[in-house]
Amino acid sequence: MARAQLARSTPGVGVLFNPALIDFCEQHRQALDHLAVIPDRCWTDPGPGGGGRFEPLSAPVAMIDRIAACRPTALHGIGLSICSADIFDAAYVDNLAHWARRWRAPWVSEHLSFSRIGSAHEVNAALALPVACDEEMLDLLVPRIDCVQQRLGLPFLLENSVTYVNIPEQGMGEAEFLNRLCARSGCSLLLDLHNLYTNACNFEFDPFSFLRELDLGHVVEVHVAGGQPMMGFHTDSHTGPVHEEVWPLLAVLAARASALQAVTFEFHESSWPLLHTEGVLAQLARARAVLAAAVAEPTFDRETIAALAPLH
Repeated sequence: MARAQLARSTPGVGVLFNPALIDFCEQHRQALDHLAVIPDRCWTDPGPGGGGRFEPLSAPVAMIDRIAACRPTALHGIGLSICSADIFDAAYVDNLAHWARRWRAPWVSEHLSFSRIGSAHEVNAALALPVACDEEMLDLLVPRIDCVQQRLGLPFLLENSVTYVNIPEQGMGEAEFLNRLCARSGCSLLLDLHNLYTNACNFEFDPFSFLRELDLGHVVEVHVAGGQPMMGFHTDSHTGPVHEEVWPLLAVLAARASALQAVTFEFHESSWPLLHTEGVLAQLARARAVLAAAVAEPTFDRETIAALAPLH
């Protein structure tokens, strides 16, 4: 599969759309190099066999139509559940392909996880569950990714998972698993740096070592987000601004990820009162400052990153 290209010399900065951003996206298009959208929020989906599946919802579709007319719009799916052992939803992929064509998406991404169990009545956990990094999962995923890429006709990115439980007896570490998955399938990566930071906190490993082990040439898009501690864990809650410890990870990655095209800020719509327009603009400006510095000087320390304060 060909590499994703947006014809830009440095990675662009954008947001993952949520309903709190409708006015922001309309009024501050110039602040967005791209928009990422969760297409599942734009259609009805009672599940395979349910009536009215994939019927478009007029309000979000109309807004994204307007933005997609003037900004690259990538799709970030949440419903494929590509790692489910007993279901592969080809109809879902075909629907993604339809919307990707409509919005001229440069790529489509999904989560490297599962949430669904195929049975007489579909069961959905309603959250992304992590999978074991082993040969069996590679063997399951590679033909599915091939099918997805053929149906989409676009680069397909998979996002690294956040996990709160230790999966025993895995055959390899996550970085090796992602390297081998990309090499065997031809897919690319959406590297969520807050997911990485969350796992590093909860399982006490060095996230910079993870970046050294990962083949960063596969990373096309990056997510940056915030989180908070809860009950002894650091949680990937997408609350408020980007967590401060994520910025140094972005700086290191951006200096070495030759295929990186986009950095996307994501937050849950419930955090809009914490951010408002000025807060979102500050996060976009901070990301641009880190990226510009990474191009100019690929070696950083934490003090240098901290000096890249939000621009107001």
